Amino acid sequence: MRIIFIMSLKIKCNDVVIVTVGKDKGKKGKVKSIYSSKKVIVEGINIVKKHQKSNSKLNNSVSGIVEKESPISISNVAYFSFKHNRSDRIGFKFINGKKYRFLKSTGEIIK
Repeated sequence: MRIIFIMSLKIKCNDVVIVTVGKDKGKKGKVKSIYSSKKVIVEGINIVKKHQKSNSKLNNSVSGIVEKESPISISNVAYFSFKHNRSDRIGFKFINGKKYRFLKSTGEIIK
């Protein structure tokens, strides 16, 4: 039996991130969702074209070529701090028994 330990992810939903590698390198966007396979969907990043057929069962009247966001690996994005106007690494701190995220460069706690 193989045991897999999943560490807490440092990127959360609604965080603003910057893409570090790939065709969208340098673009910023808000995280819409996170998958357990360590992939994220970011607004306006990694847009792909999908050929979609209308489906009457799902009330999906949109057919044709549809553009949508595709998931990218969480290792290819970094948290973006507007206060310092740059990407930053995130760490975890325990204060009075509660776990908080903080910026490693300044020590500032992220809400």
